[in-house]
Amino acid sequence: QVFSQHTGCQVFATNDADAAGVAEMRYGVGRGEEGLVFLITIGTGLGSALFYKGMLVPNTELGHLMWRNGKSAELYASSGARERLKISRKDWADRFNEYLLHMERLFSPDLFILGGGESKFFEQYKHQLHTQARVIPAKLLNNAGIIGAAAYASEQ
Repeated sequence: QVFSQHTGCQVFATNDADAAGVAEMRYGVGRGEEGLVFLITIGTGLGSALFYKGMLVPNTELGHLMWRNGKSAELYASSGARERLKISRKDWADRFNEYLLHMERLFSPDLFILGGGESKFFEQYKHQLHTQARVIPAKLLNNAGIIGAAAYASEQ
């Protein structure tokens, strides 16, 4: 409301992972998916966006899920964790698979879409991801956030 009053324009807000998820569901690999779709952005942290029948369940923030030793999952399974711990992408992929399996136990998604910087290397680690749900890389890459933010605003 503050921004709208000061600019004279309608302003809407959403988080980065939700925006990327909206883009992938409207214009990317999630288009036409009707089941439960879970988008995970893999970068410095882990972002999440959850969709059911194409509708966003906002603000899931499941990268902050409490994990081992009371720390968040993103400190264990993000690309940032891989870099900080100086572990190989192979060792990181095993950690990330643990996170996916946990999300699968909690939500039983039909599809995981992987976005963020680590998705560019999907071909290198896809064979280490062992979920019942399909796992595919995002299509829109770094443009997903801006495309999704615009789509989100136009849908409001």
